[in-house]
Amino acid sequence: MNRIALLAAGAAGAAALLAVPAQAGAATTTTTTTTTCGASGLQAGLMTKVCAEITGDGVQFYGQVSLAGPPSPGGPAPQTKELLTGLSGEIVGGASLGSSSGRTLFTASTVQVRGVGGAVPCGSTVHGSFSVASYPWNPAPVTVDAVVAC
Repeated sequence: MNRIALLAAGAAGAAALLAVPAQAGAATTTTTTTTTCGASGLQAGLMTKVCAEITGDGVQFYGQVSLAGPPSPGGPAPQTKELLTGLSGEIVGGASLGSSSGRTLFTASTVQVRGVGGAVPCGSTVHGSFSVASYPWNPAPVTVDAVVAC
């Protein structure tokens, strides 16, 4: 081949490569999670609270139990307690998002109870409730209300 034919072939190949659109990269979406917690409750040396984790139109509720404060210096080590817990969630003025109840062992480390939630229409307000009981204490529910903004 002569030089002109080689240059023409090279130019045609380069033009063909440039004419093919570049493959678009995968679309990246970032969804943030917002956590809203209600006021804490105190009961027999324990602190309880309930929170709503909102990601897009999804809501997950969790209840949390921890010590209300540090153990007294020189006092006895915290004893394991069996707690009866109850967690529930609902769309205000609408459907239930479920409920769960069960037994949870608590000593001194913070414990979370999860398992209630679901998809919610944008703009809805959700309500969650968490309670803890153990003989001789009765349940003292704590609550949270949050708006699912999407």
